[in-house]
Amino acid sequence: MKKVIVVVLVLFSIASFGQRNKKGIVEFGVNIGYNAFNVGNSNGNSDSGSGVNVGLAADYFFSDRWSIKGKLIYDQKGWDNGFYNDLDSGIVYTTDYKLDYLTVPVMANWHFGRKRNWYLNFGPYAGFLMGANETTNSRNVKKAFNSTDFGISFGIGVKIPVSDKLKISLEYDEQDGLSDIFKVNSGSDAKNSRGSFNVGLNFLLQ
Repeated sequence: MKKVIVVVLVLFSIASFGQRNKKGIVEFGVNIGYNAFNVGNSNGNSDSGSGVNVGLAADYFFSDRWSIKGKLIYDQKGWDNGFYNDLDSGIVYTTDYKLDYLTVPVMANWHFGRKRNWYLNFGPYAGFLMGANETTNSRNVKKAFNSTDFGISFGIGVKIPVSDKLKISLEYDEQDGLSDIFKVNSGSDAKNSRGSFNVGLNFLLQ
């Protein structure tokens, strides 16, 4: 625990140095992260699974406190220990579901701290299904899922200046779906949920 506290204090100290962003500045970023995901409905959540995300971002600053941030993310979602009914054999077996999305969040970004290197963001996202597979028999099950997913994205992060034009970012963000992921669903809506820890690089353009 002491080591964690020391690391947090070091990061906060480093982040306190650097320049505040001004109106009209644009930052471009790249990141990679670890996803923990599941699917939930009114009966509860499925077993969680894990995957990765890889993203590009653009952040336009209206002031040193506010910006608007758009992302383009390859997102792995789904759930573990689900069930698949093989209509050919009549066998129902346990399997994991892996869903690949191209996710596009657009978020308001509020920057805080003495040098505005910490930030909170929130806003809507749209996800476009690229592929869906069950893993036990490696079947393509994309036709069972809706091609789009909509929801809310929010997160918190810090940018650590390396130079005038380069920062390292550390971020935690979540996505909570608002739409049913299945085309045909006789029960309550099944919705995506995922949280991720990300690390990235941000490049400043002026």
